[in-house]
Amino acid sequence: MRRDEIKTHKDLDVWKEGIELVVEVYNLVKGFPKVEIYGIVDQIKRAVISIPSNIAEGASKNSKKEFLRHLFISLGSLSELETQLIIAKKLGFFDSEEIFKSIDKERYKIIGLIKYLQRRNNEKKTK
Repeated sequence: MRRDEIKTHKDLDVWKEGIELVVEVYNLVKGFPKVEIYGIVDQIKRAVISIPSNIAEGASKNSKKEFLRHLFISLGSLSELETQLIIAKKLGFFDSEEIFKSIDKERYKIIGLIKYLQRRNNEKKTK
């Protein structure tokens, strides 16, 4: 098999969207109060970085079960990020809704990949 035929996490749209979400969130938190740099900003950054990182780690495993487990971890990190951003918005740190659209888009992609992998796994069991 040629190297250009090998699929990695970098070929997954869900991973690419996760990277874009990281960039979007990092740009957003630049405007947060400096006093929050070790508070909510740190928590937000950890959560957002966890999303594509777990997708990458799961994709590198030699097991669909492990990949699914890491996708669910990514989904949990996405919900954590969303919660932290809701809190930050209520505290008046930003007022845009755009980040929540990006979160919804990533959630949709992660859930779609989970369902796809589960279907494929079930199809193999019935054969």
